[in-house]
Amino acid sequence: MTEKSCPLCQPTPHQTLWQDGFCRVVLLHDADYPAYCRVELIAHIKEMTDLVPPERAHMMKVVFAVETALRELIQPDKINLASLGNKTPHLHWHVIPRFDNDRHFPNSHWGVAERAGEPRKLSESELVQLQDKVKLYAERALAVT
Repeated sequence: MTEKSCPLCQPTPHQTLWQDGFCRVVLLHDADYPAYCRVELIAHIKEMTDLVPPERAHMMKVVFAVETALRELIQPDKINLASLGNKTPHLHWHVIPRFDNDRHFPNSHWGVAERAGEPRKLSESELVQLQDKVKLYAERALAVT
């Protein structure tokens, strides 16, 4: 996959919660998984080990900032972190809040559904709070060396 054909190299169709010159945090607006976020590297790089150690740390600080914001705001039963890239070989991390009554729990959200689930959207207030918390925790984490 080239930069021209890579969907993560294009302007994102998703809501951007936070961005710096290295990566961005987007909200996927998945009806079954409210607050499902993805941390996307800006540069077209395939693997974490293609980054130098400070860049790896930068990426993971942002991933953990998103996890912290989600745990604080919506209090999921579990957070799933995943970096696969088999279909889109561009470095990105999925940050997925999980609840014991979601469609797939306890299995992967990419697997076979266990139940109908109880889809819901984040309220406008929750969206604002999520964006504020992601910004706060990302900038706080990146300020620490």
